[in-house]
Amino acid sequence: MRYRKLAGTGVEVSTQCLGSMMFGRLGNPDHEECARIINRALDGGINFIDTADIYSRGESEEIVGKAIRDRRDDVVLATKFFNPMREDRNARGGSRRWIVRAVEDSLRRLGTDRIDLFQIHRHDWGTDPEETLGALTDLVRQGKVLYLGSSSYPADWIVEAQWAARRRGSERFVCEQPQYSIFARSIEEAVLPACARHGMAVIPWSPLAGGWLTGKYRRDQGAPGGSRYSKDGVYARRGGSLEEDPSTPARYDAVERLAKIADEAGLSMTELALGFVDAHPAITSTIIGPKTMEQLDGLLAAADVTLGTAALDAIDEVVPPGTDLPGIDHMSGNPFRRPENRRR
Repeated sequence: MRYRKLAGTGVEVSTQCLGSMMFGRLGNPDHEECARIINRALDGGINFIDTADIYSRGESEEIVGKAIRDRRDDVVLATKFFNPMREDRNARGGSRRWIVRAVEDSLRRLGTDRIDLFQIHRHDWGTDPEETLGALTDLVRQGKVLYLGSSSYPADWIVEAQWAARRRGSERFVCEQPQYSIFARSIEEAVLPACARHGMAVIPWSPLAGGWLTGKYRRDQGAPGGSRYSKDGVYARRGGSLEEDPSTPARYDAVERLAKIADEAGLSMTELALGFVDAHPAITSTIIGPKTMEQLDGLLAAADVTLGTAALDAIDEVVPPGTDLPGIDHMSGNPFRRPENRRR
C-alpha cells in the first residue's frame, strides 16, 4: 500500500480508501462479516474509510463505528451528509439547520467524538454556499469535524465554494469526491483541473463502474447472481436491468476491448481499472467498495499496480480522455435544465 498527503493538510491517507456503501441491508447485511472485511482492510494497509449517513439509512455508519472502535486513532474516518434521512422536508440538504443535526446523528452512529473528513454528498442548488461553509466551519471550531470536503460537485461549484470560503474567512473544502473510471472520464475536462488549481485532494468513487470493469458483465451471459444488476441487486431494485438499459451494448463493446488490453498487460480487469484511476496525477486515493472478503482481497491486490504508457494509450482508444460512455450519470441534478427554469 502506498500513501499520499490529503491535499495540504499534512494527513497521509492510503491510496485505496475503503468505501462502505455495501455494508448493511443494501449490500452485505451480516455485521460481523462486514467488521472482518473492515479489519482485514486495515491490516492490509488501508487507513482511510469513507461512509455516509444515507448508506442503508445509517446502518453502514453503525457497522463502521463498531468495527473500528478499538482502532479509531489508526483510521482517517470520512462520512457524508445531504440526502434525505426521513420524511421531514428539512432533514436533508446543505442548510445550517440540517448540518448541525446531521453531524450529531453521524457522531452517534459512528461512536466517535470527531469526524476526520465531513463531506457534503451533493451540491445544494437551493442553499447559499456561504451558509453551508459557515455551518461546517463552526463544526471545525467546535472540534466535531477536522476537515471538510465535497462530493460530485461540478467544476463551477468547486470554484465557487473556494471563493466563498475566502470571502467569508471560513474553512474550505480540502477534497472532492467525484465519479471517475475508464467509463466516466468527463471530469478530466474541468473538475480535475479545478481541483488541481485549488490544491484539493481527489477521492474518486465507482472506479469499477458499478462492477462493469471487473468483467463480470458479458454479452449474452446475463447478470451473475449477487451482482448489482442481478434480480435482487441494488440497480434492479431501482427499476433498472441490463436488457432495458440502452447504454448496455456500448459497455459490452468496451469491456471486450479492455479485456484484451488487460490480458496484454498481464493484469486482471480489476487491476487495469484501478490502475487507470490511480495513474492520473490529480488522484489522491481511490474508493473501493467490497461486499465480500473475496472481493476485498482482489481489490487489495491492485493497490500497487502501475500502468505503462502502452496500456494507458490503449485505454484512450476505447474511451477518449475527457469523455463518458453513454448512460453515465454524474448526478448533478441541475434544476436550470427543467422546463420551468429555461422558458421565457
